[in-house]
Amino acid sequence: MPRLRTRLAGALLSVLALTLTATACGGATETSPKKAAATAANRVEPLTDTPEPKLPVTVTGADGRKVTVREARRIVPLSGSLSEIVFTLGLGDRVVARDITATFQQAAKLPVVTRAHDVSAESVLSLKPDLVLAETTTGPDEAMDQIRAAGIPVLVVDPAQGLDDVGPRIRTVADALGVPAAGKELTDRSEQRIAAVRKAVPQEKKKPRVAFLYLRGSASVYLIGGRDSGATSLIEAAGATDAGAESGLKKDFTAITSEALVKAAPDAILVMTKGLESVGGVDGLVKIPGVAQTPAGLDRRVVSIEDGVLLNYGPRTDQVLKSVVTQLYGKGGAE
Repeated sequence: MPRLRTRLAGALLSVLALTLTATACGGATETSPKKAAATAANRVEPLTDTPEPKLPVTVTGADGRKVTVREARRIVPLSGSLSEIVFTLGLGDRVVARDITATFQQAAKLPVVTRAHDVSAESVLSLKPDLVLAETTTGPDEAMDQIRAAGIPVLVVDPAQGLDDVGPRIRTVADALGVPAAGKELTDRSEQRIAAVRKAVPQEKKKPRVAFLYLRGSASVYLIGGRDSGATSLIEAAGATDAGAESGLKKDFTAITSEALVKAAPDAILVMTKGLESVGGVDGLVKIPGVAQTPAGLDRRVVSIEDGVLLNYGPRTDQVLKSVVTQLYGKGGAE
């Protein structure tokens, strides 16, 4: 996702500089985690009543630009999270393309207009959109400028950082699409569902320590999330402590070392499903230096969430949180 890509950029460059022997096509044997480790069915749940946009509207994007939306019949959301919001508002039939990170089933057949996450202006313009939704991290800038130069309204939205962003992002998109009432309804539904999951979180005397690891075994990239990784809000909502942040890691992501893992001392490890698969499942994960020596490694306590939804902080965040809680406290962790 563009937001995560921005956070990882500096860390990845430093790690890849140390792993020049890794090949892009190589990788560990992949083994799929148990079904219990996956999030709920990879579909969004649209509102019952399909809203009718009342346009034109003029809104101000996160980049400070005023954007007038006159039509919303051909929408191109340039992040999986934004696509999820549009579809869940009930306007999925108006979406004509998707970003590579929009992995839910209803969007699966749409043409992809990004290449390795970078936006292809030519691909976007070929679909004749009347509105493009982007995030401040969407790029490259040249592509976005080319889309604007063609006269296409581009609304830029702040990327999600945590649970508190769920409602504001939904309302921002809904207002731009001329469906503010649907935005309020979806915000209320999403926040109520998140609150219900949080209420059911087991109250343990000692909060479990959870480390968020970003793994790409094919490139020998192994990172541990710090204070601004984007996972802290989710971990804390699950009644746990972000082990990386609490151990003093100030960067978004830091290369994994045995010393860093020992200091973080996680009781559980949170990973993206494809990342876990890329290192050979839990068997491969515990072979990463330092992992086996942590409480999480010794207990093989791993929480695995599908890449395209883990840090979206949108209408399905309650499902993500519920999956984290179930795996963290109950049976059904990744194996």
